[in-house]
Amino acid sequence: MTKNHARRFCIAAIAALLLVLPGMVNAYAAEITAMSISNTEENLIVTVKVEGAFTDGMTEAVLNGISTSFSYVITLTQTRFLFPDRLVHEINLTNTMRYDTLRDTFIVKRSWENYRPLRTDSFAEARQWMSEITEVPVIPLESLEKDTRYRVNAKARLDKVTLPFFLNYIFFFISLWDFETSWHSIDLVY
Repeated sequence: MTKNHARRFCIAAIAALLLVLPGMVNAYAAEITAMSISNTEENLIVTVKVEGAFTDGMTEAVLNGISTSFSYVITLTQTRFLFPDRLVHEINLTNTMRYDTLRDTFIVKRSWENYRPLRTDSFAEARQWMSEITEVPVIPLESLEKDTRYRVNAKARLDKVTLPFFLNYIFFFISLWDFETSWHSIDLVY
């Protein structure tokens, strides 16, 4: 291969990668699309919604009875001017969905609701339950300092799915479902 051919080959390979990689990266982009904070008389409250978490492969696996869990991490940090931010509190929440193939029912359990089973025959409704946390208390207001800047951060991820050994061959695509959103933040002054 001459130098000229090698150069052309390298340019063609780089061009092909530049065309293919952006599609691969953006093909599966779960993200937090809505987040809000509020308060009751006692607690700081957060609501988070994730979109793009269910791919076709994940939907197929769920409909075949494989349990799926989303984890949400919510942190509260004190933002400081000359010093690094200080972690004040962190909570971890889990939403789990299982499809009961015999009863044709989706069962969703959420840690922040004491794992009380929510049942529906609608996959769309079960997906909605999985993709959001609603009005979860983050921290008691009495734990916050007046006139202090804080930041509430949230992130969601699909928990690793553990299959029986023989199912690893059938559902080899499960490794393709892995997702973790970017941090989503809201600043506040208490």
